[in-house]
Amino acid sequence: MLDKIDKKLLSLLQVDSSVSLNTLAEAVNLTSTPCWKRLKRLEDEGYILGRVTLLDSEKLGLGLTVIVMIRTQHHNSEWYEQFVTFVNQMPEVMAFYRMAGEYDYLMQVEVRDMKSYDLFYKKLVNGVQGLIDVTSSFAMERIKYTTALPIPD
Repeated sequence: MLDKIDKKLLSLLQVDSSVSLNTLAEAVNLTSTPCWKRLKRLEDEGYILGRVTLLDSEKLGLGLTVIVMIRTQHHNSEWYEQFVTFVNQMPEVMAFYRMAGEYDYLMQVEVRDMKSYDLFYKKLVNGVQGLIDVTSSFAMERIKYTTALPIPD
């Protein structure tokens, strides 16, 4: 179970994972050793999956965000494993979900432009057998983007 201090630590780290141990400890009213032990426990228990640096996609020339919805005619485990392996090797895919509802899979794809997306699309549909519908929606404006999860009370 997470207590109030654990939740505060997780919230602080989601905002800035480079914050020093001393700063974290002060923010939660602990000394550095018990604070470090809590962080280690949170990592060991899988609450903290990693620490990363977020990059600006536009500054990197990745100006097109595409939401790709996919229907397939295959639902067996062998096809699923091949599909997941194939998609996981595509660096343009930022998020990938198996869905319930009208579509079987959903992806968030980040590419330079429409030509780059067309190359991605061709690689996807030629590399995976059994896709019966690949529908793409193009983001015109990013209104909200966060990696910070809401931590329940």
